[in-house]
Amino acid sequence: MPELPYNLDRTVVIRAKPETVFRFFTDSARWASWWGAGSTIDAKPGGKVYIRHANGIESLGEVLEVREPERIAFTYGFVSGKPMPPGSSRVTIRLEPDEGGTRLHLLHEFAEADVRDEHVQGWRFQLSLFGNAVANEAYAGAQSTVDAWFGAWVIAEDKAREEVLTKIATPGIRFRDRFSLLDGLADLTAHIGAAQRFMPGIGLQRKGNVRHCQGTVLADWIAAGSDGKERMSGTSVLVFSPDGRIDWVTSFTNPPAA
Repeated sequence: MPELPYNLDRTVVIRAKPETVFRFFTDSARWASWWGAGSTIDAKPGGKVYIRHANGIESLGEVLEVREPERIAFTYGFVSGKPMPPGSSRVTIRLEPDEGGTRLHLLHEFAEADVRDEHVQGWRFQLSLFGNAVANEAYAGAQSTVDAWFGAWVIAEDKAREEVLTKIATPGIRFRDRFSLLDGLADLTAHIGAAQRFMPGIGLQRKGNVRHCQGTVLADWIAAGSDGKERMSGTSVLVFSPDGRIDWVTSFTNPPAA
């Protein structure tokens, strides 16, 4: 390998555990989910790295180091030889636990400055695809969790309600809407009980599929009475923790129809 004096550094936070994130460097199906269909990786020293980009351009490399779930390094270049041949640059990715999930440090070392500069936007884009690919797997059950969240608002018994919320929410969950400024499970559990006393028979239901992006979910809902008639509607923004539980909810109510 030639001298590699020119570095491209990038750091991002992925909202998932390091063990979940690292799978996308060691499993070919997951590897292809953020590089392109047909891409493969043999995640062992000397193993082949193959990338087929969405535009059909092909890259090749060789795995240099694997230290699960902390670090992977591989060579990188293009099958065509332009702008650099296989084996002529080195990529090192390190993972560290972070409050928001996993802090990913990327170092790509190059022999030439202009080739390095050509890859800045490429890695900006590729790591964005990576974050979404990881989140799609980490939060695959988000819709079911949202349904359990809405379902908790009609559980009459305090202990049963708290048990459900403990499974789907973090201990420090924060909830905000036009009638709520709450922090913590105990506060939330008691508040839901009070809401049932002041609005008897009103239940929340998800309306349509949730929309998800990297740990943040939008869920439309309706509030209906025991007669099934809609009383109000709105949208909730739910932020998930790296372990898949709800950490923050902000709920917006639609204005009444004119």
